[in-house]
Amino acid sequence: MKTSRRSLYFPFSLGHFANDFVPCSVVVLTPAIALEMGLNPMEVGLLLTLHSLGSALGYLPAGLLADSFRNRGNLLMLTFWWVGLGYLLASWAPDFWSLALLFALAGCGDAAWHPLATAILVQSDPQNRGQALGFHAIGGTLSAVIGPVIVGFLLASMDWRETLHWIILPTLLVGVIFLHIRKWVPEQPKRKTFSKENFQHLWKSWTKKRGLLIICLISSYHMSLVALMSMIPLYLREFHGLSSTMTGFAFGMMVLFGAFMQPLMGRLSDRAGRRRVIVFGIAIAAVCTFMIPVLENFGMLLMIIVFLLVGVGLLEGIRSSILAAAVEFTGSREGTTLGFAFTLMDGLGAFGALLAGWAAGIQFSHAFLLAGILSTFSLILCFCVSLRSASVAHAV
Repeated sequence: MKTSRRSLYFPFSLGHFANDFVPCSVVVLTPAIALEMGLNPMEVGLLLTLHSLGSALGYLPAGLLADSFRNRGNLLMLTFWWVGLGYLLASWAPDFWSLALLFALAGCGDAAWHPLATAILVQSDPQNRGQALGFHAIGGTLSAVIGPVIVGFLLASMDWRETLHWIILPTLLVGVIFLHIRKWVPEQPKRKTFSKENFQHLWKSWTKKRGLLIICLISSYHMSLVALMSMIPLYLREFHGLSSTMTGFAFGMMVLFGAFMQPLMGRLSDRAGRRRVIVFGIAIAAVCTFMIPVLENFGMLLMIIVFLLVGVGLLEGIRSSILAAAVEFTGSREGTTLGFAFTLMDGLGAFGALLAGWAAGIQFSHAFLLAGILSTFSLILCFCVSLRSASVAHAV
């Protein structure tokens, strides 16, 4: 079946929404989990870090499959069942470590979706990589908006285990829908086996000075985003005393801005250049996070929520631009490159939650200072490395 280059935008965004629905809601579940299991902020940060590390384990293998597996539609369809059944098992976990392990395994299934879907999109629309990645990201961002709101309402009338049973339903439903949609996915036109030469090319690309700086930029950028987002629900509920419903609603609204901005900022970076868009997003977000402790001293909760909304929204908004820059840096094997970039984000970037949990254990406002410092560091890196695409793409 022939498909136009943009005919996959909506179904892939829908698939992204369904697969991310539970993982994006876990951060709002954690206060209820912490209350039942008696976890402190450091342990909450560790739980979220292990959840993200589990995702990191799935990205690179899925990226390799995206470049070498011919029928990728079947792989995409299987990810929904992995995620749904994984979190179902997690809902029956008896203790912290079994819960962390099952969260990690379920997150690994969600991770597999991303390099598979994004590789197909950037191959289908190479002149608009940022825009394609931005439209794909809408689904994930909307799940981060809608999921927490729904979880907040559900937690008002049931415990976190029952809530988890309900929120896996959208994932399983879209898994059924993808039994048909998988037929729309174009097959790999030419199978690319991963040879020694492929590995050497990628190794040389990423271990040169420019590659290492881009690795540091991707990692520090995502650490700042994770540090900021991981502590917001706990901060609003425990420090400011908001209900679970209001916490879920506020957190969802904080990333709504990013849902609208991702394709717009991605398209803008396709036209105006990656650096300008990335620098703008990180700089404004850094200012917003540094302002939180100041506003806290004056007890301005509404302004705190507004500044967090802008900070989270802009950091989310530039994600597609950063991923597009990574693809253009290597110039080949889009699935493997995106798998590696996602691994950095949810692997090294996941430690942002652990560091934020440690900082919040000292004083809650320190978590936001940490996010601001990490954003500032990634901003400095933006000026230290060229984000222009290679003049000649290496065919590997």
